[in-house]
Amino acid sequence: MTPTKSTTSAGPLDGVRVLDLTSVVLGPLATQILADFGADVIKIEAPEGDLMRANGVSRHRGMSSIYLALNRNKRSVVIDLKTPEGAEQLRQLIATADVLVHNMRVSAIERLGFGYEAVAAINARIVYCVATGFGQDGPHRDRPAFDDIIQAACGLVGLTTSLSAQPDYVPSLIADKTTGLALANAVLAALFHRERHGVGQSVEVPMLETMASFALAEHLGGLTFEPQTEPAGYARLMQGGRRPAPTQDGWICALPYTERHWQAFFRAADREDLAERFAVTDPALRNANIRALYAAMAEITPTRSSAEWMAIFEDLDIPATPIYGIDELPNHPHLRAVGLFQHTQHPTEGALVELRPTARFSATPLSLRRHAPALGEHTAEVLGELPSHDGSRP
Repeated sequence: MTPTKSTTSAGPLDGVRVLDLTSVVLGPLATQILADFGADVIKIEAPEGDLMRANGVSRHRGMSSIYLALNRNKRSVVIDLKTPEGAEQLRQLIATADVLVHNMRVSAIERLGFGYEAVAAINARIVYCVATGFGQDGPHRDRPAFDDIIQAACGLVGLTTSLSAQPDYVPSLIADKTTGLALANAVLAALFHRERHGVGQSVEVPMLETMASFALAEHLGGLTFEPQTEPAGYARLMQGGRRPAPTQDGWICALPYTERHWQAFFRAADREDLAERFAVTDPALRNANIRALYAAMAEITPTRSSAEWMAIFEDLDIPATPIYGIDELPNHPHLRAVGLFQHTQHPTEGALVELRPTARFSATPLSLRRHAPALGEHTAEVLGELPSHDGSRP
């Protein structure tokens, strides 16, 4: 498979034009989702390019592994918004667009002349979506924000201290990526509203508020009630309990979840006495005994190999999986079967492994239509599509 230009169904957003003024991870992930869904995403880059072009593994300067993973199905246009010519080019593109997305500080984009009011004056139907670090009606609205800062501010880093004395970050750009998903959802909702009511609007998706809501979904705990009844936090997670299980030759993750699961596991291990000792038939007592249950499992599982336990758990319909390292994922039997990893040919980077869009649409299937573009690869093409001053197409 060597996708370079659209030769297949463009997806459910075919015909929607998105001006992508984002950079790094959060914004490009969101706009790539829109691009995968079929939108014509025009990536507007400054002459120096997206900072993420330099981060990750590279064969050639400006085309890093992270950039390639976040910018497929887009067209790249270089515009220097600090020049009168560049500002005019963007104004012309705004007149043709359905969506504009950026993750600059609001004060910075307003200095450039492209705040919401200025953009809506050019195109009243536009969906104008900004990803901010902190909501603009709060005292932190002008502070810089990065993934690590938001992880710490939203409670995720604090949660790590429940099981370890030293706080630490989640080893993934979880704040950027989660907020990116929220940003894509917000754009889709605003487009749906415009289709129903005919009007565009301004949309803000702040990182801190998004991630605080994300972290507290299961951890609000006693904060739910007024007056507060107990500390915040989901006790099962805060106090530990579930753990990967050692085997004769490695480790597996198994999750007996129900009464039936635990009884079947102990029966298979010839330890039915433990089902009675830990009261697995009573949900409340079973949850109270969760650490003891998993400690018992860890004493039992070294008696067999990982493959033997996987066969047993599959036969008993107990959720279980081997532990996969990142490097092993291309050989995961399910991911191989569904073709998640696609072998493609990039015009400058050569043979690549890419991840296909994961959503499945029966009527408007998604595809890898375009390779991640070189800096400014489509500048002449996109600007050449703009109407001339007499209103005609060039």
